[in-house]
Order: sequence, then C-alpha cells, then structure tokens
Amino acid sequence: MSLTRRQFLVNSAIGLGASLALPQITNAAANFSDVKKFEPTWESLTGGYQTPEWFRDAKFGIWAHWSAQCQPEQGDWYARGMYQQGSAQNKFHLKNYGHPSKFGFMEIDNLWKAERWEPEKLMNLYKNAGAKYFVALANHHDNFDNYDSKYHQWNSVKVGPKKDLIGIWSKTARANGLRFGVSNHSAHSWHWFQTAYGYDAEGDLAGVRYDAATLTKADGKGKWWEGLDPQELYTGANLKIPDGIRGFKAVNEWHDKNDRVWNENPPPMNPEFTRTWFLRCQDLIDKYRPDLVYFDNTGLPLGQTGLDIAAHFYNASLKWNKGKLEAVINAKGMKPELRAALVEDIERGQSDKLRPQPWQTDTCIGSWHYNRDIFDKNRYKTVKQVVQTLVDIVSKNGNLLLSIPVRGNGTIDEREVEFLSGMTDWIKINGEAIYGTRPWKIFGEGPTEVKTGMFSEKDAKPFTAQDIRFTTKGEMLYALMMGIPDAETITIKSLAANSTGKIERVELLGTGNALVFTQAENGLTVTVPKQLPGNYVYSFKINGRGLTAS
Repeated sequence: MSLTRRQFLVNSAIGLGASLALPQITNAAANFSDVKKFEPTWESLTGGYQTPEWFRDAKFGIWAHWSAQCQPEQGDWYARGMYQQGSAQNKFHLKNYGHPSKFGFMEIDNLWKAERWEPEKLMNLYKNAGAKYFVALANHHDNFDNYDSKYHQWNSVKVGPKKDLIGIWSKTARANGLRFGVSNHSAHSWHWFQTAYGYDAEGDLAGVRYDAATLTKADGKGKWWEGLDPQELYTGANLKIPDGIRGFKAVNEWHDKNDRVWNENPPPMNPEFTRTWFLRCQDLIDKYRPDLVYFDNTGLPLGQTGLDIAAHFYNASLKWNKGKLEAVINAKGMKPELRAALVEDIERGQSDKLRPQPWQTDTCIGSWHYNRDIFDKNRYKTVKQVVQTLVDIVSKNGNLLLSIPVRGNGTIDEREVEFLSGMTDWIKINGEAIYGTRPWKIFGEGPTEVKTGMFSEKDAKPFTAQDIRFTTKGEMLYALMMGIPDAETITIKSLAANSTGKIERVELLGTGNALVFTQAENGLTVTVPKQLPGNYVYSFKINGRGLTAS
C-alpha cells in the first residue's frame, strides 16, 4: 500500500480514524513479490479476477446458516424481531424469556450452547448428498462472531458454545475433501440491530428502553458477561428511536423507515464500527484461509472498506496458493460492469438465461434460521424442487448453495436427514451430468418459464418432462429431462439433425444401456425405458460428432 493510499484510509469517509495502526491492516498480504497483487479498486478487481476452476466444477454447496438466532427456533431475524412489540417473535420472547429490557438478545447468545453438535456426522451427510463445498456462517446481523475473534469479544469462544465453530467446521470440511467458505453478514449490524435500543410503545412498560439502551460494561460485574461490553455487541445507538412515539405500529413503522433500510454505506456517526469490521473480517480470512467468502450485501460492504477486504482476500489467496488465485467472493445485485470482480449471488432466485460469467443461487429448504413451525407443518422444500432447481442453475453456468437449517443445539431434524438422503440417492445416479460440466450453446428448451432475480423462487412454476436442460463435459453432451414423460418417447428439438452434430449413442445414466433413438429434422426422439432409474430428473448421456461445439 502506498503512502497516498495509507493517508486516504486515514482521511476518507470510511472513518478509519487517525488512531488506526495501519500496518496491522495492510502488511498481512503485502510481504510477497512473486505474485500479481490486486489493488482495492473496481478497476483492479474486474480486470484481474477469474473464477477458479474448483468453483466452476463444484456446482453444489451446502451452508450451515447457524447462529444463536436458531436457539429459540422461531425463524429469521429473531435478534431484531424480538424487540418489535406486537411481532410473533416478540410475543414468543415475552412468554418464554421475559421482557427485552431485562432479557435481551445477549442472553440468547449465552443460552446457545451447541451441546449436541456433531460436525463430522453432519459433514458426512452433506458430502453424501453431493456437496463439493461447505459454507459456515461466521457472523450475522446480530454481530456475534462464530470464531476465535481477535477484535471482537462477543464470539463463540468466549460466550455460548465456548468453541471455535469456524475453526472446527473448517477442519471437518477439509478433512472430508470439501472446499470451505464463510459467510459474513455483520456489515449491516450497525443499523439492523437498532431495535434493541427501542422500547414498548404501549402497555405497562411503555417507554422503558430495552437492554441495549441501558447496559454498560460496568453492569456485568459478578455476572456471566463480566468484562464484556454490551455496546460492542449492539454496536451503539447509531439510529436511536426518539422518545414519545405511541402505538407499536407507529414504532415499527419508524424502525422500518429508519433502520430497516438495506444500507451498504459506512455509518457516518460510528467510524469505529467500520474500522473494527475490517479488522474482524481480515482476521477471519487470515486465520481460517477460506476458499470462499459470502457477503450478504448489494455489492461489496461498507464502501471502500469492502474493496479493501476484497483485495486483501485475493492477494492472500495468491500467497497461500503460490500465485494461483483460488478465492471466491459472493455478493449480490452487482452492476453488469462490475460482475467480473467476483461471483454474483442471487438470493432465493434464479436466472432466466445462460450467463457468460459463473454465478450462484443461495437458498434454503426452510427458513434461514431454524424454524420449528416449518418442521411441524412439513413445509420444507422437497428433493424434487431442489434437484430441478440445481439442474436449471447448472445449465445456465451457475452453482447452488443450499442451506440446511441447524437447531440451536447443533442437530438437524429427521425431515432434514430424510431430505439429504433423497439428495444422496439422486446424485449417485446423475452426478456425472452435474460435476465438472460446462454450459452448452443453449441452456435448454421447454415450456416452463423461469423468473429471474432475487427472491423470485416463490413464483416458480413446476417443470415438466418437456423441459430439457443441457450440460457438457469434454466431448459428451447431457440432456436432463425435468420430469416423467407421458409417452414412450421424448423428442428433444434442439438436437435436430439440421441444427447440431451427428448423434451416435444415447444412454440413460443409471442404466448403462444404449437407448433406441432417431435424429431427424424435428429433433432427437428417444425411446424412454418403462422403468426409469431414480426420481425427479433423468439424465441422457449423448455422444457423437460435433455436439459440443458452441
């Protein structure tokens, strides 16, 4: 880093303050000269990054989106929702734990013990289900680090599980041959967690501020959190709601308007948050050397600071791998001209077209944080839904990162185990058509339209046997049929004699037997066996001459 750059960090709007000891930030990845170095600019990142082959080959990853917010088993965003009077999570909290002015989320951090966690057992399930990479949640918007954090005292080694969760996940994944990633959501904590500084708008305790607004480090003397500062966890009163608002709907509207907004900028009133965020993320990268870092952000987090950490990660990866860049960064909502800097992620959504650059969908079979109600009502995604989604994504040059919700105690439930077993059965037969493949000249054909964009999966329509998706590997072409046909034959129009190469053999994965087929001007017509191997999606392996030329 040049002197100019150092001075910029001191004086810029990211708020890294003159008191920052800059060498501890910058020197970790700068003491080598035999590899290309990335600068913390979009120009450098877009001009120098190329998605590593391991990620393009992997296609499918599993994610443990696991934190103390799973402990109550009440679904997503509990640490925010428990402070919003009238919400279902607030009502649950009052009934089971007490009022947030006396029993705040920091107490849930302490209740979270992960006492039944068996990472090796879980990793075997994930691996058997087809995962080639595993991602663990390093921190969420509740601002708690699930690792031995050097710069943040509220972490899983000091509080709650009393274990280095990321360290254990990392060793377990790599021992099982999986690539390892971490997800970092904490850049939003400074605004997302501000409900903890609020109050009830009505009732017996109307106007009484919640725990974050009153607790100091001195209050911990003689308690389980002695020596810890609650303000470090709750991030400080950055957007504190004013006194006197009445009616919980009005209070919740204030929060939705002021601190719910998905703000990617550094907090101007709290430069220390940005400074510490960088150090925490750098520590996470340097200590565990992940292959992938997922940011829950539209673009990179916290303005220039996100560019700083991206350049650091890429440079560190070059150093670890002797000049070979093996790092993947996921971020969302990327402008087209910036997508080349990383691997764009589409949360709970897909693409309607084949993308030239590798990309990723992340989704969950249920709620991101464990939700008992989804289990009780049997509302998880089915294996069929996930398999069809995976196939559609892979045909369009993407990967699927799938979260399997984990209970607070570290276990997954029996429906989730059954789901993973179903994935195992499918991948054993059809994995050849998924792993290590690349897109064909078109992604597929068929009547079912896929809506593009984030959070579009709720509008997904069921696929049919007329929906075909293509992948290629070497000289082989795979055509994946997304359902069971209602006739003895199926015709794939895209493989017509006048539009592609000459087909010489067709077999169905799982049988090893050649199938009867004809290739004519209307397409490739294949006689389908009466007994199909496996379920949901069926993979035709096709070879011949000139099939894979784009």
